[in-house]
This record gives sequence, C-alpha cells and structure tokens, in this order.
Amino acid sequence: MRKKLLAMMLATAMGLSLTACGGEGGDGGSSGDGGVSITIFNSKSEVQSQFEAMAEEYSKTKGVNVEIYYSNDTVAAHMATKYSANDPYTISMVDAKDVYSLAEEHAADLSNEKWVANTDYAISVGGKVVGFPVCVEARGVIYNAEAIEAVTGKEFKPEEYKTLDAFQGLLDELVAGGMETPTGIMKEDWSLGAHFLCEVYEEQPDVEAYISALHAGTADLANNPKWTAKMDTFDALKKYNYAAGSPVAAEREVTEQKLAEGEIAFMFGGNWDWSVINAYEYSEKMGMMPVPQNTDDGANEKLVGGGSKYMFIDSSENTSDEQRQAAKDFLNWIVFEADGNAFLTEQCALVPAFSNVNAEALDPLSASVKKYADEGKLIDNYNYFPDDHLSKCGASFQKYLADQIDRAGFAAEIEEYWKNLEARSALVCKICPSVPCPGV
Repeated sequence: MRKKLLAMMLATAMGLSLTACGGEGGDGGSSGDGGVSITIFNSKSEVQSQFEAMAEEYSKTKGVNVEIYYSNDTVAAHMATKYSANDPYTISMVDAKDVYSLAEEHAADLSNEKWVANTDYAISVGGKVVGFPVCVEARGVIYNAEAIEAVTGKEFKPEEYKTLDAFQGLLDELVAGGMETPTGIMKEDWSLGAHFLCEVYEEQPDVEAYISALHAGTADLANNPKWTAKMDTFDALKKYNYAAGSPVAAEREVTEQKLAEGEIAFMFGGNWDWSVINAYEYSEKMGMMPVPQNTDDGANEKLVGGGSKYMFIDSSENTSDEQRQAAKDFLNWIVFEADGNAFLTEQCALVPAFSNVNAEALDPLSASVKKYADEGKLIDNYNYFPDDHLSKCGASFQKYLADQIDRAGFAAEIEEYWKNLEARSALVCKICPSVPCPGV
C-alpha cells in the first residue's frame, strides 16, 4: 500500500507546473569527444564540492564524462520535475523514501551486481535490488573528550553517562570546574524537527503503530514515556546551552566551532557534522555517544541511524544501455577500487555501507558510528516522514527552544500536525487514512 501511495504522490507532483532544469539528457548519452556521458544528482549538499572534484578526475581517468547536479528544491519535487520533462539523471542519490516511491517505474534492476553481497543496507522493491547504499549515518550526542577531561581531570568514558541523572551530574561538574555553558544546540529546523524529534518516534516499541495513532489523533504524546525521557534530556541540553539567551539566533558554524575547540563539551548532531567541525582547530578526541536518557529500554546504549542516501540508476528509454553500464561501473568503482573507497571515506568522510571498504581513514565521529554499527547498536531510521514534517514540526520545536511555548503546548502542536495531515492531503486519507504518506 505504501508503495502505491508513493507512486500516486509522485504522479500528482509531476502534474505541478514546475520548470524543468537543463536538458542534459538530450544527446543520447554521448559527450562532445565521443565518449559516454552520465549525470549524477546529489542531494547531500555538504559533499557537493567533493562530488564535483571527483567527477572531473573520474572523467579524465575513466573516459566517461560525469556531470554532477544539485538542487535546493525538495527531492520529491525536483525528481518529479525531471521525470515529467523526460530528462532523468543517469544516477540519482536520494533518500530511502524517494527510492521506494520511484523504483517501480524508474529504477534499473541491480540484483546481479557484485556489490550486493557486500552490504546489509541495499533497498529492494518488488523482489529486485534497486537502491545502492551510499553510506551509514547516525545521530547522537557529539562530545569533545579533551575539553571534558581538561576540567574533570579524569578520562571521559561515555558509557558511564548513559542515564540523564549521570549526564546531569557531569554537566554540573563541568560548570563547577569553570565551563559555564557546556552544551550547544543547533537551532536549524532539520536538526530539531527531522533529527531530535524523530527519535521520539523511532524509539517507540512499534514505530508504525505509534505514527498511525498520531495520525488518527489517538496518541497522547505529552504522557508518552519516550517523549518524556527525550524531552527531559533536551531540557538539560537547553539549560546549559551557551546561547540560552538567544537560542534561535545561534549560528550552526559558531556552535560547531565552540565544540571543536573545546569551549563547549556536548552538542546533539550526527557524523555529517564533521564536515563543519573540521574547518576549525578541532580536537582529535571527539566522538558520538547515545542520547542520555533515564530509561530501561536500552535506547540509551544505541545511536539512531542506518543507511543514509541511496543511488538508483534510471531504467527509462531516456537513458541508453551504454549509460546504464557506465553508471553500474561507477557504483562498482566506489565499492571495489581504492580510489573509489578513498573518495567515499576520505574525501566525503562518509561511513561505508560495505563490509569490504577500508574505513581506517574515518574521522572521529564517523569512527564512532562505525563502531556502533559493527556492534549492532543502531536503532533504525524511520524513512517515511512527510516532507513537511521537518519544516512544520521544526518550527514548533524552535518555539519551544526559545521558550515561546511550554512542553505541553509543544506536544499539542505536534499532535495537531499529525491530525491535520488529512487536511493537507485528501489523497492519503481517501486511500489509506491510517498511514501518512511520504511526500505529503
């Protein structure tokens, strides 16, 4: 049912009056010098420059002309535009939900590719492997162990602070030792609404059932144990936030610089934050730990994450067999060639989703993620949030961060968001009222 919903939402989006980008697919895949040309859509902004540099070098060494594209539009809308214009990318790097929505009509079968045996994260639709996992990402609390140890005088062991009570004690110790404000909070809606808040759902005993209850208006978020545990922790981060006086004015770069250089000790985030942290005089003794919680469900011993960003190859007549083969060769280059491995782990600083890829060069945050992944300590991402969850729920979270609403008011706004999903998309409620559809 979900796949049908996604396909219908895509079809609806294609009917929008959107302006198509470029016309790079019109030459049948031949470059000006007679070689094959492929296009790659990158939806991960922090590695755009790395992809562009890679494309230039790959084009020279492999004789395949590679062009990289990025868009600020939502992925669903942008992909709808490209397909409605019969101008698809050869390879599209998108989120898991986009693969599920597009694969049946637009993704080539990759089941027989060699790399399939080297990963646990590939996406299959209709019995066929269609999604190539680009990397593994996870969220948690980023720490600067060097800064902590400079104040406490003892080795920092994150496993000793898995409960909020223990974590609170450490924060108090840091304050007493002279670090007045040991935490930082990123105010961006994607960090609050698409990351921290989502963990409230993702750590429920039955994620699908809980989201369906929210959608039906029967969930009592304010009295949910996971909501309480997560928000208690957020309140501790908020209390010691260096930007507590004007939290929604705090710039991400400033927050991450303070963390990198040890002015603060903790910040909720993900391993992708290294792309910002590494621009500063960072400490090597950094890492990620699970969000501390007073809970007995084991969630405070795990990060939340999994496969993040997937590539699929276009199956339409707008892409030639020669282009498709060049695209498959590119995916194999990432997995099986030293230069491809280095591009993934060294240039892009991404945690590989493949067992054979050497990850010794990973940054400290990504090394933490790989450790938790190798130990089976990742709570799965939920990949089916509506596209406006980030902006609408993120805005409510920003109000809470700025003390414009209390916790009960915040919970009420989140509940209202889910109940109003029906009003925002009659399509969803007519077809399957109990399941919200990605892309709404």
